Amino acid sequence: MRNKFADVFYDLGKDDPKLCIVVADISPAGSIAKFRTDFPDRFVNTGVAEQIMIGMCAGLAQRGMRPFAYTIATFTLYRPFEFVRDDLCYQNLPVTIVGIGGGVTYSTLGGTHHAQEDIAIATALPNMSVIAPCDPSEAETVTRWCATQTRGPVYLRLGKAGEPDLTLDAAEPWEFGKLRYLTKGDDVCILSYGPIMKKAFEVAERYRAAGQSVSLISAASVKPFDDEGAVAGLKRHKKMVVIEETAPVGSLGLKIKALAYEAGATCDVSSFCLQDEFMHHYGNHDELLAAHGLETGAIATALGLD
Repeated sequence: MRNKFADVFYDLGKDDPKLCIVVADISPAGSIAKFRTDFPDRFVNTGVAEQIMIGMCAGLAQRGMRPFAYTIATFTLYRPFEFVRDDLCYQNLPVTIVGIGGGVTYSTLGGTHHAQEDIAIATALPNMSVIAPCDPSEAETVTRWCATQTRGPVYLRLGKAGEPDLTLDAAEPWEFGKLRYLTKGDDVCILSYGPIMKKAFEVAERYRAAGQSVSLISAASVKPFDDEGAVAGLKRHKKMVVIEETAPVGSLGLKIKALAYEAGATCDVSSFCLQDEFMHHYGNHDELLAAHGLETGAIATALGLD
């Protein structure tokens, strides 16, 4: 997903001289390195100065450029939070903040690199849109949208590497602010976003093996969220399952449950997310997810599928 973003950004940058990228002490690789080589006037590395990265993007946007701030998720959002809030959101500037490795993707680097709370923090900010594509194909579409949008700041949460393409045969195209049906069924609806969508597909297969018809929804547009579409899904299905790689506070799982209550929906809702704690557990991404209870077998057991 990270590589797809870089490739698309480079291609767009060849035709749009207003596109520029500001990074903070991250080694450019692939097409980002190529962008730096071919367009040095539109590439800035501020070093370990994330506040300056955000402030510089604000200034560039005010001068008519289309800046992207790009580094590891915890450092695009947590370290420069005040600058994100005051320089970008308060002034409603069209700057895209690219957070690489949302959730616990940077597993072995420990808690300093785990962006467990980024969805809650970003969605709480006025004027901030939040987009978390689930695969490289969706990331390409979203990147193209971010490169031309003028509505305001965007937090673009991307996976790190190795995500499979899951949406090539999707039932619907991606649309900003809307839920996207990847498959359509009648019994169970599984809603997810980001790279953990892969586990949503695996859980869907467990349901199908049990004779259930399954809808899979990508909620890549986390904010603004499609409340109307979610309520329609709640009323259409007997069961809704939300799987997400974020902290419970501020999660879509809680939002879906609130919408179900307000709409008087009788659909049963189950949600799975990261635990509200720092896991002192060393391992790869899947092992960290398992420690948080986000393992396909554990989810299936909790849903009564085993």
